[in-house]
Amino acid sequence: MTPESTRDAESSSTGGARQDPRPTRRGVLLGVGLAGLGGALAGCSTTAVPYDANEAGVPPNGPAPAAVPDSGPTSGTMSSGPAPARTSQPSGQPSRKKARPKGTVLGAASDIPVGGGAIYTAAKVVVTQPVSGQYKAFSAVCTHVGCIVNRVTNGTIDCPCHGSEFTITNGAVMAGPAPAPLPARQVKIVGGQVVLL
Repeated sequence: MTPESTRDAESSSTGGARQDPRPTRRGVLLGVGLAGLGGALAGCSTTAVPYDANEAGVPPNGPAPAAVPDSGPTSGTMSSGPAPARTSQPSGQPSRKKARPKGTVLGAASDIPVGGGAIYTAAKVVVTQPVSGQYKAFSAVCTHVGCIVNRVTNGTIDCPCHGSEFTITNGAVMAGPAPAPLPARQVKIVGGQVVLL
């Protein structure tokens, strides 16, 4: 018999009038589990974090003007992580730092030839330049079975899997078996860089 079952048998044989003051194993484990849960919850933050923030919770342009970061932990308190970086810019003065373009920088605009294009496989985007200075972007995922297009030549975006071809001007199907055009994506040129919006 286990010590718990012995205690249960003793208490039932005496009519249940006497309770064993020693904690049971189940009670100890429950208490330890609740203490661990409390510690885990204390480490969680319920502060709203911007979508494009880094791991410290700071957005790319620094903390919001209304947000004042705390001075760090004081004795007897817990901190959920490092305090956001403070800016040394005096209030009321415009920032001299160049604003980063919103979106994903794909590469240099000079890498996209006139009448051709460039494929950015990581972003699954193809960017073309049908005429000088006019940039178009499309999904690089073929609408037939989802292969990634692999080249841009002779005014078409080509899929290696089954030979589908799409026009560089609007992504329309030039040769099947693709059933639909490539979906358009939004890009802009910022400081000579192609930025996916």
